[in-house]
Amino acid sequence: MSETASSFEPASASRRAEARLVARASRGDADAFAALVKGYDRPLRALAYRLLEDEGAMDDALQDAYVKAYVNLPNFAGASSFGTWLYRVVYNTCLDELRRRGRRPTLMTAEPPDEAATGDPLAAAEHAADLSRALAGLDPELRAAVLLVDAEGLRYEEAAEVLGIPAGTVASRLNRARALLRPALLGETR
Repeated sequence: MSETASSFEPASASRRAEARLVARASRGDADAFAALVKGYDRPLRALAYRLLEDEGAMDDALQDAYVKAYVNLPNFAGASSFGTWLYRVVYNTCLDELRRRGRRPTLMTAEPPDEAATGDPLAAAEHAADLSRALAGLDPELRAAVLLVDAEGLRYEEAAEVLGIPAGTVASRLNRARALLRPALLGETR
């Protein structure tokens, strides 16, 4: 993978192999689709968990999203990478689930706090809780930009495709979100 490629963009040789799998899966080859999804499952699982805050809901949403993706794969035009397209399907399925439940999306840290960074597990847990509260306080569009770029590692262009906005708007939202999060990240109170 090149230095600028994200985890959703395979290297050139892999891109060709992925294109062959997409073509096979578009013709109904379930094994090809399973191979495609396998490469993206882990980061998509992390996204769904952060949005839904429940392992069972995460599994249900992923199952629904993967079925939607399989059914709609013949309509995949290839304007974006397969990974970005699949990411958007999962993201939208999670948002649909949250709307169905009448909840706004919130972010959770997928990993436990990094005790090694502070040497103090209590301080690390408190910092993680402060950050989670700060993220939950952001407007949904700011929170989504932070989640996609900072938490999931998508490039601005990929996040823009997922969110359906220009890359410049992603950058603007990240700038605003980071300014709002800075006090929580520095341990300051507002």
